[in-house]
Amino acid sequence: MLQKTYYKTKDYCKVKFSFKPELAETVEILGLNSDWQNAIIMHKKKDGSFNAEVNLPKDSTHEFKYLVDHAMWLNDPEADKQVSNAFGTSNSVVSL
Repeated sequence: MLQKTYYKTKDYCKVKFSFKPELAETVEILGLNSDWQNAIIMHKKKDGSFNAEVNLPKDSTHEFKYLVDHAMWLNDPEADKQVSNAFGTSNSVVSL
């Protein structure tokens, strides 16, 4: 799930990412701001979901994927859209 909070006086939007893969120990977000090297670590909650908040520039679009347990790449089914990537799969997209 993506929850967006816009601020009238700021040039960024706060995006809350929530994701609940089954039996996961770790979840990271990669690809935001075209950065596929530096992961954003999501924090695990008691209900098994993972959350992270990220400030992203307004009027921008970002491709991303979740990396689960350092091995499985997953898309967010509730992202704004999905786009094809160079690897023959797809990436999630958040549009601000």
